[in-house]
Amino acid sequence: MEEKIKPSPTYKADLIAAQKKASKPLLWVGIISIVMLFAGLTSAYVVRADNGNWLIFNLPNAFYLSTAVIVTSSITLIFALQMAKKNHKIGLILGLLITFVLGILFSYFQYSGWSELFSKNIVFGGKSSNASGSFLYLITFLHLIHLFVGLISLLVTLKNSIKGKYSAENTHGIELCSIYWHFLDILWVYLFLFLYYIR
Repeated sequence: MEEKIKPSPTYKADLIAAQKKASKPLLWVGIISIVMLFAGLTSAYVVRADNGNWLIFNLPNAFYLSTAVIVTSSITLIFALQMAKKNHKIGLILGLLITFVLGILFSYFQYSGWSELFSKNIVFGGKSSNASGSFLYLITFLHLIHLFVGLISLLVTLKNSIKGKYSAENTHGIELCSIYWHFLDILWVYLFLFLYYIR
């Protein structure tokens, strides 16, 4: 039988380093693709609005609350990263946990906003639907789907933090999670302002 050659510790370290080096560019590629998706949707929104038969309505109050919540969640995630850089494990865990809870709260307010719209007979599809309402549901739902990915990322980062995998010398995983989460925050603020002003 042939003896299996075990990879050397140096090889493993080089492989991990290469994976870390490639992870941020890959994340940015993913972010750019999401930007293109929403750029296409908002462009289609503007074109369709100019064609007439466009229902004008106020955004749900819950969307204002969700905007404040997601902006706050970015602040708590910045706090978490700073705690990691100071080797403050409890502060790191607390910051990530609060960010995750705020992410859940954001999701709740989004659902509340949809319920508010539905109660006003602003629906996604059907005989009583209008393109303006359909676009709003679609845009906010797609953002929420991407936010769920962010919540999973936060959970993984929180789990690794509890296991003590991060330190001042190793914050790579937290940085990746932070980049994506801050992007979702900025994206939502853009979408909120877009939906508020472009009616």
